[in-house]
Amino acid sequence: MILRSPGSATARGGFAPVLTSRRLTVAVLGPSRYPVAEPYSGGLESFVGGLVAGLRARGHRVLLFAAEGSTGAQPEVLAGGGWQPDELSAQDPSMPAAAFLREHHAHLRVLDALRTTYADEVDVVHNNSLHYLPLSLAATLPAPVVTTLHTPPIPWLTSSLDAGGSSHAFTAVSRFTARQWTPWVGQADVVHNGVDPRRWPLGPGGGGLLWFGRLVPEKAPHLALAAAAAAGQHLHLVGPALDPDYFDAEIAPHLGARATWHGHLGGGELARAVGRASAMLVTPAWDEPFGLVAAEAAMCGTPVVAFDRGGLGEVLRPGVGQQVGAVVPADDVEAMAAAVGPALALDRRSVREAALSHLSAQAMVRRYEQVLLAAASSPALSGALPATAIGAASDQVSAAAS
Repeated sequence: MILRSPGSATARGGFAPVLTSRRLTVAVLGPSRYPVAEPYSGGLESFVGGLVAGLRARGHRVLLFAAEGSTGAQPEVLAGGGWQPDELSAQDPSMPAAAFLREHHAHLRVLDALRTTYADEVDVVHNNSLHYLPLSLAATLPAPVVTTLHTPPIPWLTSSLDAGGSSHAFTAVSRFTARQWTPWVGQADVVHNGVDPRRWPLGPGGGGLLWFGRLVPEKAPHLALAAAAAAGQHLHLVGPALDPDYFDAEIAPHLGARATWHGHLGGGELARAVGRASAMLVTPAWDEPFGLVAAEAAMCGTPVVAFDRGGLGEVLRPGVGQQVGAVVPADDVEAMAAAVGPALALDRRSVREAALSHLSAQAMVRRYEQVLLAAASSPALSGALPATAIGAASDQVSAAAS
């Protein structure tokens, strides 16, 4: 029987209050560096917060395990907490840094809780942690594990996989990221990130150029400052200054008549700032696995001009006849400045329509629902799910949505 919760359907692309034919209890392992809480420190925290909200809206029970201070999380944390080594063992001169030990211990505690306290409750574990222990110990858990690859290959995770760590299924946030991980996981199911159109409503624009994210070298906001200046546009910067030396050297000297830093904004305040922007600049100095800020801007109708790195091209090239902005060669400040004028001429409603068609949170949550349902039906760790299993789960989700 298909169950539906009361209430009318939400706006196009939003979370629909629908229960599938099977209600899951999902243990979501979030990031452990920063809490899953507003204002989000980065795309991974925002992704996990949105996915948890979407799965809960669709009737699933979600147990979130994340860094201390995360909203709506279980008491067991993946980082933080008050654990300290005993006085005797702490005297070991080869002991790693205290923060490393606390994070390591926190992951061990959470994984132990999944084997004991929550063993009879959890149907499937969704691993979004960048720590090596969830992959290393996946085979010890009573519930199947789905691991989403949010980053390029990193030593902690590749070491775990080289040493026999695994997962029932792997997903990747872009085709680019999936290709990077092929030597370790074979084929990963691609599920593009999505954003909630209710949280990121259509904005009026007209307020100058915007750059938002962590103000750190790998995000290269200094290149956005140079491109905006070359285009003769004022640049608004939003985000936390996590690298004070970089901020003082590369950002602060340019603030004033041509650029403004608004600090770290979150929630509705951030969405309003994005909606007021005439266009958005995205300037990574590394290969972005996806580029969530570009999707958030496009959902507000704000055109995006981005360097062609990593998965950003998949965000900005949604399909034939659809355009949410422009992709320019990586690190080419002059090309970015030249693309600003055409981007400003784009119709904001058309940009949002393109985002609704392929970057909505509803589509993302339904796709993860398919993968999680398929994994929950998998009896043993096999490293990958057959396409027939995911297809059957897809039928369940499609039937529930109809």
